[in-house]
Formats: sequence, structure tokens, C-alpha cells
Amino acid sequence: MTDTTQTSRRVVVTGLGATTPVGGTAPETWEAIVAGRSGVRTLEQEWVAEHELPVTFAAPIHTDPLEVLKKVEVRRNDPSGQYALIAAREAWADAGAPEVEPERLGVAIGSGIGGVHTLLSQWDTLKEKGPRRVFPLTVPMLMPNGPAAAVSLDLGARAGAHCPVSACASGAEGMGQALTMIRAGRADVVVAGGTEAAIHPVCIAAFAAMTALSGRNEDPQAASRPYDVDRDGFVMGEGAGVMVLEAEEHALARGARIYAYLDGLGMSSDAYHITAGEPEGAGAARAMEEAISDAGLATTDIAHINAHATSTPVGDVAETRAIHRAFGGHTGNIAVTATKSMTGHLLGAAGALEALLTVLALHHRQVPPTLNLEQQDPEIDLDVVTGAARTLPEGQLAAVNNAFGFGGVNVALTFTSAS
Repeated sequence: MTDTTQTSRRVVVTGLGATTPVGGTAPETWEAIVAGRSGVRTLEQEWVAEHELPVTFAAPIHTDPLEVLKKVEVRRNDPSGQYALIAAREAWADAGAPEVEPERLGVAIGSGIGGVHTLLSQWDTLKEKGPRRVFPLTVPMLMPNGPAAAVSLDLGARAGAHCPVSACASGAEGMGQALTMIRAGRADVVVAGGTEAAIHPVCIAAFAAMTALSGRNEDPQAASRPYDVDRDGFVMGEGAGVMVLEAEEHALARGARIYAYLDGLGMSSDAYHITAGEPEGAGAARAMEEAISDAGLATTDIAHINAHATSTPVGDVAETRAIHRAFGGHTGNIAVTATKSMTGHLLGAAGALEALLTVLALHHRQVPPTLNLEQQDPEIDLDVVTGAARTLPEGQLAAVNNAFGFGGVNVALTFTSAS
């Protein structure tokens, strides 16, 4: 039974972990993002030429999981699960490995696609070698909640092991589910985030077939260019972002470092199209408005937006319209950034990683730049940070992180600085 007396609990961020195209840890990732370094590169796998893929580049993770995990852990987890374990362990250590009853510790790690590498490799095994050679752990490795289950087992978390599956909003929804769990008194600590490992020939071919990917094979690092007039699609990325979220009183009682507060959640759906967002951004605007209201703030309190901004011609304009709908005439005072210009689009992990970057932006009072923005689309009349990171002012600050997914899913999170 839910303890309704706990609904006013504030939720804090006490640990951060990541494995991304630009770094093997959260600090490495932040350093690269602030410096404006790209993780996009030409793929070297033989299957690129074998299948004559129309897109030959992506943003794979920076650090091989075998450098961090045991061989048996790599063997028994799909890459999506490997990334989740790496990021979760880092976040847990960063939080000081909090002492918490297992029944008060939860996990909420989303994935948009799940174990696609396992599914398709074992299909090949079945065809080529027969059913007796199919790996016995195929099902737990391919299921989308496999990474959440792996982290739950690793930490002994018994308050719940949840896996929101909402395409590119999955990781952000995982954060939202953790916020809801802690507010409702179902947990004191939740390890939350998102993971994705979809750099696979089928995924690349499929996204290319719908003309969603950039085709700049000759210049991969310039391919992801949110808001630029010459943008032509997103770049596939992979990795994981995980936070330790904690009830404020629990964190204070153990003297934990607090990076920021997760104060607001907004969610909506467009009911418009399976892959395209509503062109005027009505649903996305509602999500932002709800996230700000849920935090007890006004639009004038928001200093920074880490935008979804995938670098697609239609999507970037729709999100801009949504921001104007939500913020009215206040957009000129908000520093906007699009970090997918460096990491590519991590699909189900994107919202989690970008939430983590939003937290670090508040913590360090720096907004990362948007890469490759050479000529800003006149329809995107936002204050986009380019060139170099921008310093945020002292004092209490708040920021919004957007994550939108196929199916018309919109998630917005509001974070507040710890000081």
C-alpha cells in the first residue's frame, strides 16, 4: 500500500554514471562535451561493406566493456545490459554506495529496443548451426528489461526493477518513474536511467530506409548538426546514462553530496503519427509545462534547456515551436544546447544521458556548446549555445531536459541546482 504522506518528498541526484561515444565514465563524458569533442566516426566493421549500407558511420561507445567488466559478465549480457551495468556501478560508487534496505532500493532503467544484437545473432546461429547451438541465456539477454534486471541483481534491489519502453524517451521515463517511486514512498533510493546498443546493420538499414539518418559518409563528425540549415538527419549512437536518485532526507541523513534536485516530471502523447511528432509541438509543450509546474516553478525560472534536437529537418523545428508554446516570450533568456551534435542519438538512452548532462550543467554552471551549427535555421529562433561552453549565473537555477520518442511520446524533466 502506498504511503500517501510521502508525496511531498523532494528527490536529489547523488550519483552519476555513463558510458558513451565520447567517454567511458561520466566525468570523461562531461569533459568531452564541454570541450565540444565528437564521438562520431566511420564504422570499421566488415558488415558495413558486406551489406552495402547506405550510411557507414555512427557514434559507438568510447570504451570497450571488456576493459570494465569480467568476461563472464560480457558473455551473459547483451551490449545493452553491459552498458547499463557499467554506468550503474559507476553511479552507485559515485553516490558512496548508500546503505539502504534492499526493499527500499529500486531500479528503473529504460531501453527503446533492447537486446537486438542478441536476438539477431542467435537467429543467425539457429539458421547456420541449429537449435542446440542457441545460447541458453538468449531470452533474458534480448528482453528489454534485461539491463534493469541485471542491475537489480547486481545491487540486490527489491523495491522494483522497472523498464519503461518508450522509444527515444525511455531513459527519461525511467528517471520519471524513479521520481514517482520515491515521492510515493515506495523506495528511498532508485538507480535510474537508460541504455541502448543498436548500432547493428538491421537498425542502420531500417533508419536509413525511412530517411531518418544523416548521409554524410564523407564527413561523419559534421553529420549531426542540430538547428543548422543543412541538417539532414540524426546519427546513431549507443551507450548508457544512469543516476542514483534519492529521497532528500535519506541523502542528508548520510551526508551525501547532492548534485541537483529532480523536481518535476511532465509526460504527454501526441496521438498524431507513429514516427513524426505533432508539427506545432502541442504535446511536447504540455510535457514541458507540466514538468515546470510539477516543480513548483514558473517558466521565467528556467535558465537552460537540454533539447531533444536530433538534427532532423522536421523534428528540430517542431521542438522549437513547442518551446515557444511553453515559454511564450521568455525563450530569449534560456540557454539551449543540443548535445546529440557530439554523442549522436542514443535512442532509449538519450534522455537519460542528456538528463545527466543537464545535472552537470547546473552543478558546474556551464552549458555545453552545440557542435556543427554554422548557419542557424531562421525558423529556430532560440538562444543556442555554440562555439564554447557558456557560464551560467550564480544562485538558484533550474533547467529542463526534453526527450521525445516514436509513438508520439513526450517526456520533460525539471532539475534545480543544489545551491
